[in-house]
Amino acid sequence: MSRLASRMPDRLFLARHGQTVWNREHRLQGQLDSPLTAAGVEHALAIAQRLEGAGVDVVCTSPLGRARRTAEIVAERLQVEVVAVDDLAELDHGRFAGHTWDELESAHPGIRALRSENRYGWAFPGGESYASARPRAIRALEAAFWASAGSPLLVTHEMIWRLLRGAMRGCGHAETLALRHPHGVVLEVTRHAERMI
Repeated sequence: MSRLASRMPDRLFLARHGQTVWNREHRLQGQLDSPLTAAGVEHALAIAQRLEGAGVDVVCTSPLGRARRTAEIVAERLQVEVVAVDDLAELDHGRFAGHTWDELESAHPGIRALRSENRYGWAFPGGESYASARPRAIRALEAAFWASAGSPLLVTHEMIWRLLRGAMRGCGHAETLALRHPHGVVLEVTRHAERMI
């Protein structure tokens, strides 16, 4: 077993935060924030319901408000502690945060095509790429290992979530980028395997 693998939980649960106002408006959030919608609160409640009796002993959350609020709703229902893990924050979208892709394409013609040429290595101007964020995704998994005596729930975001899931499963770059995670869905992930709860 590699040194990295020995510091990751053997079993964890992954959930994305509930829907936000900016999700509904198709705005890039990155490390900016917007509040949960009513549907987003329902997503959090659904996550909690799915995890009742699953053995979650701690909720590790991104420090960003949308994830933290989701985590608090879940933790209250499960009666477990919430631990903020800075490395679970979404990829930094830099100067693009707060904008839609249509707005960005209008201001920077061809930017989406440029990004699609190397999605893993392309960095948001003033922000991060998947490649540069991967080390902190690994650190987040290590933090979850130390925070939990059993099976933690990680409440996080769409892009960093891909990196977490890819690292747990041992996925390559292309497979990692193809992963999808809608709101309200919970995955149980073990070393190289997963199932939807």
